[in-house]
Parts: sequence; C-alpha cells; structure tokens
Amino acid sequence: MEPSFRPVMSSGAQSPLPTQDRLHDRALATEPSRVLRNTYWLLALSMLPTVAGALLGMSLNFIALFKAAPIMTPLLMFGVMMGSLFVVTALRNSVWGVVALLAFTFIAGVMLTPILTVAAGFRNGGQLVALAGGMTAAIFFAMATVATVSKRDFSFLGRFLFIGMILLIVASLANLFFAVPAVSLAISAIAVLIFSLYLLHDISSIVRGGETNYVTATLSVFLSLYNIFISLLNLLLAFTGQRD
Repeated sequence: MEPSFRPVMSSGAQSPLPTQDRLHDRALATEPSRVLRNTYWLLALSMLPTVAGALLGMSLNFIALFKAAPIMTPLLMFGVMMGSLFVVTALRNSVWGVVALLAFTFIAGVMLTPILTVAAGFRNGGQLVALAGGMTAAIFFAMATVATVSKRDFSFLGRFLFIGMILLIVASLANLFFAVPAVSLAISAIAVLIFSLYLLHDISSIVRGGETNYVTATLSVFLSLYNIFISLLNLLLAFTGQRD
C-alpha cells in the first residue's frame, strides 16, 4: 500500500506540513528562478571577455584585415562565430559549455573592432558607444521586466522572429557586396526591433520553464544584446556622429 501524504494539523495555529504535491509544485516554481538567476550571472560574466576581445582587436589593429579583404574577412569571421556557436551548443550540458560560451563572447568582442574603429574616428564617438550601451541595457531591462512581471506566453513570436532573422542575415550578407548605406540603416533599424522581441521571447521562455539550460539561455540573450548594441551604434553614428 502506498504511503499517504496529508497535512498534519495540530491543536495550535501552526500551518500544515507540506504535502508531496506541494513540494513538487514548489520545486517546479523554483527551477525557472534558478535558471534565470544563473543566466543573469553568466551574462554579466560574459561581458568581461567581450570587452577584452574588443580591446585586443583595437590594439592589434584588427581593422586592417577588414580593409584588406572587406568581403572575405567578415565572411570568415561569421563562419568562425557559427562554428563557435555549434561548440557551445554541443557542450551546453557540461562545465566546458561555460568555457566555450566565454570563448565565444571573446570572439564576438574581437568582431566589434570595425564598428568601434569607425566610432573612434568621430569627435563624439566615445559618447555614442556609451549611449548605445545604455540604450541596449534599457531595452534589456524593459523586455526582462515585461517577460517576468506579465508571465505571458510569448512563444508564438518564435516562428516569425526566426523567419525575420534569416531574412535579416541574407540582407546583411548581400549588402556586403552592394554596400548601400540606406539599406544598412534599414537593416540596423529592423534588427533592433527583431532582437528586442527575441529578448522578450527568450526571457519569457526561461520564466515559464521552457528553457532549462542556463548556458544556452545566456547565449540566446547575449546574441540579442550584441546585435542590438551594434545596430543602435550604427544608427547613432549615421545620424548623430560628429566627424573631426
């Protein structure tokens, strides 16, 4: 005969002991919170190698490679980043997944060299970099607050956002060959919208328990923030940049 788990009431005003079902429900409620907390901590940690990669790329004059091969270098670096993404995904269930994630964010930091070099050529370039960072943080907190407080299911956005991202990548690769400034600005504006909604979608998935691996959760959030920052900085440089 299976044991029965029932509340044990005393003669006083004490609360009943938790039943097995209540313990199970409490564990289910705690799991998304733990994943979300670990995701935020790992996301904060990932900023360190990102900054280090950007500083290294600037100090080694990495921009020279882009000037020497303006098409092949971005394509090569895009391939490197895609390979790194595959490694992070493959190792997501081990401690090496964290190492791979931090290595990926370092590579992503190096990839910031071209746009940071362009910003350095403006009188207010440093201010615009800081402003883009502040706006990215504001978008993150806004989307995280909506996803956490409302607890609505935003999974319906996934299919539309994925299609939008694929079209965005195709347009970006095509613009490497045509280099039309107006198209570049349009791509940046659309990217801000798409990846802002991706933040909402991904954080909502964590809150609702759909994403249980904090390595892949951090990777998704980092990629959204990374693309939002680059897109905002590109727009700010185009519209408010002050050349020397």
